[in-house]
Amino acid sequence: MPITPFHFGPGAAIHALAPKQVSFLAFCVSNILIDIEPLYFMLTDQYPLHRFFHTLIGASLIVIMTVALFIGMRAFAQRFWLPNLFQWQELGIFAITIGAILGSYSHIVLDSFMHSDIAPFAPFSDINPLLKVISLNTLHWGCIAAGIIGIIILSIRHLRSKNTH
Repeated sequence: MPITPFHFGPGAAIHALAPKQVSFLAFCVSNILIDIEPLYFMLTDQYPLHRFFHTLIGASLIVIMTVALFIGMRAFAQRFWLPNLFQWQELGIFAITIGAILGSYSHIVLDSFMHSDIAPFAPFSDINPLLKVISLNTLHWGCIAAGIIGIIILSIRHLRSKNTH
């Protein structure tokens, strides 16, 4: 399913391990941008659903688009008021870029385990070496567990920082 929250679980865990270096917001935005592709093809009843942006080349362009989107929105916010939800306007370019890279490429890897219409190495190869390497159940529970672990780590950090101030 497009724009699945399952992808956000690993992002939460990665962000929890390196909160200043990895933007969780950029991680999520890159995942959503990638899944616009299958959503469009689902809505227009065209198959395959996972095409160009579900390749390593396409994911690389999503990284660039995500970083450009943040830079463009930040420039727009300097001229016009935009809400600063999750303090996105203070995010550094490095953290945005790392979040977008990890979000885009992890999306391709996770989807490669479950979708037979993904060819991550296209146009050089149509092979998907990860297809069914792990079960769908294991994949989903792994993503959920990663999200729970990430939330726990972030919550503990937050509570500790409140107690020291």
